Amino acid sequence: MRRKSLSAHNDASMRTVADFGEFGRLVLDEPVPHGGSGEGPSPLQAVLGALCGCEAVTFRRTATELGFEYRSLDFEAAFTIDIRGRQGDRSVRPHFQAVRVRAVVATDEPMEALAAVIEETEARCPVLNLLHDAKVDLRIEWIRDGRGGLETFTRR
Repeated sequence: MRRKSLSAHNDASMRTVADFGEFGRLVLDEPVPHGGSGEGPSPLQAVLGALCGCEAVTFRRTATELGFEYRSLDFEAAFTIDIRGRQGDRSVRPHFQAVRVRAVVATDEPMEALAAVIEETEARCPVLNLLHDAKVDLRIEWIRDGRGGLETFTRR
Protein backbone atom coordinates (compact mmCIF):
# COMPACT_ATOMS: atom_id res chain seq x y z
CA MET A 1 0.00 0.00 0.00
CA ARG A 2 1.14 3.53 -0.75
CA ARG A 3 -0.01 6.79 0.72
CA LYS A 4 0.32 10.11 -1.09
CA SER A 5 -0.85 13.48 0.15
CA LEU A 6 -1.18 17.12 -0.84
CA SER A 7 -2.62 20.28 0.61
CA ALA A 8 -4.92 22.81 -1.00
CA HIS A 9 -6.05 26.34 -0.21
CA ASN A 10 -9.12 28.21 -1.42
CA ASP A 11 -9.54 31.89 -0.60
CA ALA A 12 -13.37 31.93 -0.79
CA SER A 13 -13.28 32.18 -4.60
CA MET A 14 -13.39 29.77 -7.53
CA ARG A 15 -9.57 29.50 -7.38
CA THR A 16 -7.86 26.70 -5.41
CA VAL A 17 -4.12 26.18 -5.19
CA ALA A 18 -3.11 22.54 -4.73
CA ASP A 19 0.37 22.09 -3.29
CA PHE A 20 2.05 18.84 -4.26
CA GLY A 21 5.15 19.44 -2.14
CA GLU A 22 8.31 18.67 -4.09
CA PHE A 23 6.26 18.50 -7.31
CA GLY A 24 5.08 22.10 -7.17
CA ARG A 25 1.70 23.76 -7.14
CA LEU A 26 -1.27 23.66 -9.45
CA VAL A 27 -3.93 26.36 -9.67
CA LEU A 28 -7.44 25.02 -10.29
CA ASP A 29 -9.96 27.62 -11.33
CA GLU A 30 -13.04 28.26 -13.39
CA PRO A 31 -13.04 30.36 -16.55
CA VAL A 32 -13.98 34.02 -16.20
CA PRO A 33 -17.44 33.52 -17.79
CA HIS A 34 -18.20 30.95 -15.06
CA GLY A 35 -17.17 33.21 -12.19
CA GLY A 36 -13.51 32.29 -11.91
CA SER A 37 -10.34 34.18 -12.68
CA GLY A 38 -9.24 31.81 -15.45
CA GLU A 39 -5.83 31.28 -13.84
CA GLY A 40 -5.79 27.51 -14.32
CA PRO A 41 -7.71 24.52 -15.59
CA SER A 42 -11.08 23.70 -14.10
CA PRO A 43 -11.13 20.78 -11.66
CA LEU A 44 -12.82 18.62 -14.30
CA GLN A 45 -10.15 19.52 -16.87
CA ALA A 46 -7.58 18.49 -14.27
CA VAL A 47 -9.32 15.11 -13.90
CA LEU A 48 -9.15 14.68 -17.69
CA GLY A 49 -5.45 15.56 -17.59
CA ALA A 50 -4.99 13.07 -14.75
CA LEU A 51 -6.69 10.41 -16.90
CA CYS A 52 -4.27 11.02 -19.77
CA GLY A 53 -1.28 11.08 -17.44
CA CYS A 54 -2.38 7.93 -15.65
CA GLU A 55 -3.02 6.11 -18.93
CA ALA A 56 0.46 7.14 -20.13
CA VAL A 57 2.20 5.93 -16.95
CA THR A 58 0.24 2.68 -16.92
CA PHE A 59 0.87 2.15 -20.64
CA ARG A 60 4.63 2.66 -20.09
CA ARG A 61 4.77 0.16 -17.23
CA THR A 62 2.72 -2.40 -19.14
CA ALA A 63 4.71 -1.92 -22.36
CA THR A 64 7.94 -2.48 -20.45
CA GLU A 65 6.60 -5.67 -18.84
CA LEU A 66 5.42 -7.02 -22.20
CA GLY A 67 8.53 -5.98 -24.16
CA PHE A 68 6.52 -3.57 -26.32
CA GLU A 69 8.51 -0.74 -27.93
CA TYR A 70 6.99 2.60 -28.88
CA ARG A 71 8.23 6.10 -29.64
CA SER A 72 5.47 8.24 -28.16
CA LEU A 73 1.90 8.36 -26.92
CA ASP A 74 -0.28 11.41 -27.64
CA PHE A 75 -3.73 12.17 -26.28
CA GLU A 76 -6.64 14.39 -27.20
CA ALA A 77 -9.49 14.35 -24.70
CA ALA A 78 -12.86 16.02 -24.23
CA PHE A 79 -15.80 15.74 -21.86
CA THR A 80 -19.42 16.72 -21.68
CA ILE A 81 -21.25 17.67 -18.51
CA ASP A 82 -24.89 18.52 -17.84
CA ILE A 83 -24.50 21.64 -15.69
CA ARG A 84 -27.91 21.15 -14.12
CA GLY A 85 -26.28 18.64 -11.74
CA ARG A 86 -23.79 21.24 -10.50
CA GLN A 87 -26.62 23.72 -10.17
CA GLY A 88 -28.45 21.49 -7.70
CA ASP A 89 -30.71 19.27 -9.82
CA ARG A 90 -30.23 15.96 -7.99
CA SER A 91 -31.75 13.98 -10.85
CA VAL A 92 -28.65 14.83 -12.94
CA ARG A 93 -25.14 13.58 -12.15
CA PRO A 94 -22.88 16.54 -11.31
CA HIS A 95 -19.84 14.97 -12.98
CA PHE A 96 -18.94 13.86 -16.50
CA GLN A 97 -21.71 12.59 -18.72
CA ALA A 98 -19.26 11.45 -21.37
CA VAL A 99 -15.50 11.38 -21.90
CA ARG A 100 -13.86 10.80 -25.26
CA VAL A 101 -10.15 10.16 -25.63
CA ARG A 102 -8.05 9.68 -28.75
CA ALA A 103 -4.73 7.97 -27.95
CA VAL A 104 -2.14 7.72 -30.71
CA VAL A 105 0.71 5.27 -30.15
CA ALA A 106 3.74 5.71 -32.42
CA THR A 107 5.07 2.19 -32.84
CA ASP A 108 6.11 -0.37 -35.42
CA GLU A 109 4.98 -3.24 -33.22
CA PRO A 110 2.16 -5.42 -34.62
CA MET A 111 -1.45 -4.59 -33.80
CA GLU A 112 -1.82 -7.78 -31.73
CA ALA A 113 1.01 -6.67 -29.44
CA LEU A 114 -0.55 -3.21 -29.09
CA ALA A 115 -3.91 -4.80 -28.26
CA ALA A 116 -2.32 -6.74 -25.39
CA VAL A 117 -0.77 -3.58 -23.93
CA ILE A 118 -4.06 -1.68 -24.27
CA GLU A 119 -6.04 -4.43 -22.55
CA GLU A 120 -3.66 -4.50 -19.57
CA THR A 121 -3.37 -0.71 -19.43
CA GLU A 122 -7.13 -0.24 -19.26
CA ALA A 123 -7.48 -2.96 -16.62
CA ARG A 124 -4.77 -1.41 -14.42
CA CYS A 125 -5.23 2.37 -14.80
CA PRO A 126 -6.63 3.76 -11.51
CA VAL A 127 -8.12 6.96 -12.96
CA LEU A 128 -9.76 5.12 -15.86
CA ASN A 129 -11.31 2.68 -13.41
CA LEU A 130 -12.54 5.49 -11.13
CA LEU A 131 -14.42 6.92 -14.11
CA HIS A 132 -15.79 3.51 -15.06
CA ASP A 133 -16.94 2.95 -11.47
CA ALA A 134 -18.69 6.36 -11.61
CA LYS A 135 -20.54 5.02 -14.67
CA VAL A 136 -19.12 7.69 -16.97
CA ASP A 137 -19.66 6.97 -20.66
CA LEU A 138 -15.94 6.68 -21.39
CA ARG A 139 -14.58 5.75 -24.79
CA ILE A 140 -10.96 5.60 -25.80
CA GLU A 141 -10.04 5.38 -29.47
CA TRP A 142 -6.58 3.81 -29.71
CA ILE A 143 -4.66 4.47 -32.91
CA ARG A 144 -1.42 2.88 -34.03
CA ASP A 145 0.84 5.30 -35.88
CA GLY A 146 3.26 3.04 -37.69
CA ARG A 147 5.56 3.60 -40.62
CA GLY A 148 2.70 2.60 -42.92
CA GLY A 149 0.21 5.14 -41.57
CA LEU A 150 -2.57 5.19 -39.00
CA GLU A 151 -4.55 2.12 -37.93
CA THR A 152 -7.37 2.14 -35.38
CA PHE A 153 -7.53 -0.57 -32.75
CA THR A 154 -11.04 -2.01 -32.57
CA ARG A 155 -12.17 -3.98 -29.55
CA ARG A 156 -13.89 -7.26 -30.21
